[in-house]
Amino acid sequence: MTYVDSPVSLTATDGPGQPTPTPELDELYRDFEEELLVPLWTEIGDLMPSSPRPTAHGHAWRWQNLLRLARRSGELVPLGRGGERRAIALANPGLGGAPYATPTLWAAIQYLNPREDAPVHRHTQHAFRFVIEGTGVWTVVDGDPVAMRRGDFLLTPGWHFHGHHNESDEPMAWLDGLDIPFVHTTGSAFFEFGPDSISDRSTPARSRGEQLWAHPGLRPVSQPGPAGSSPLAAYRWEHTDAALADQLALEAAGHPGVVEAGHAAVRFSNPTTGGDVLPTIRAEMHRLLPGSTTATRREVGSAVWQVFDGTGVVRIGEQKFRVERGDLVSVPSWAPLTITATNGLDLFRFSDTPIFERLHADRVQVEGAPTCG
Repeated sequence: MTYVDSPVSLTATDGPGQPTPTPELDELYRDFEEELLVPLWTEIGDLMPSSPRPTAHGHAWRWQNLLRLARRSGELVPLGRGGERRAIALANPGLGGAPYATPTLWAAIQYLNPREDAPVHRHTQHAFRFVIEGTGVWTVVDGDPVAMRRGDFLLTPGWHFHGHHNESDEPMAWLDGLDIPFVHTTGSAFFEFGPDSISDRSTPARSRGEQLWAHPGLRPVSQPGPAGSSPLAAYRWEHTDAALADQLALEAAGHPGVVEAGHAAVRFSNPTTGGDVLPTIRAEMHRLLPGSTTATRREVGSAVWQVFDGTGVVRIGEQKFRVERGDLVSVPSWAPLTITATNGLDLFRFSDTPIFERLHADRVQVEGAPTCG
């Protein structure tokens, strides 16, 4: 495929649906090049394939390798204005060196040293944090301190000021997820520095957002309006864990409640609408019983999975990755995905599905029956 940000180069070729090469046709193509024009008949196979042909690859990043490099970065790279974050992005091998996990999703390990601050800023990109291990850091979103603990899913919707501070004597690392590639591609990014210091350095167990919104089935009458992003800053692991356990308990008792045999899943949702937590990102938590294998699933749009606990095998087409705690896997659009749990498997997943649903371009295909050992 030829793109307008590269020199246009057209050559008359003979083949199905192509005109017969002649000197006159070569001259026409040279004139197209001069005007930066590309005829559809030479590009239709790439522009309109019979099914998606993503350039991104299925790929796995090992958490222990990421953590080792993050620790070294913590020794060598200071935090301050300009660098802003000690975040190390996953670069999909199919995307030409761009710091993107998929064409629309950014994923990184962020590392904060003991007693260290990450400066306050805001940006139009939507962001979240997911904590694999550790405690002691608070992220302060628009002045509301939010504790970060293992298993917690934390939101920073676009254009909200946020900074982080580590109040412990131990470093801490977590997963950052954002829609940076999507925002960059659409030319819609804005960024702004915040105050030089974090406004509220208190360390409450629950944020103000949780006090208002973290009560199942209840919403404050004082704030009834729906929001584009969830107003709940933290989704706590104890609630996620209980929801997954209850689904599997219902299945064991002979009642419906799981996605498929031995496979429980929940979606993090906006309590004001019941929809996705962020306009461009869907987030879920999955639990597979030991020996369970999912049905093979294809979906338009890409996703990143992270192992929260357990071990298993992730198959993406012909690729097979053995994964354990913390490992991350990118799944390209329309790639067949099957997951098998070895000794039980808890997985966090985030995807760009809301974008494609709003564009009415989403499509899902499920093949084969799941198994449960």
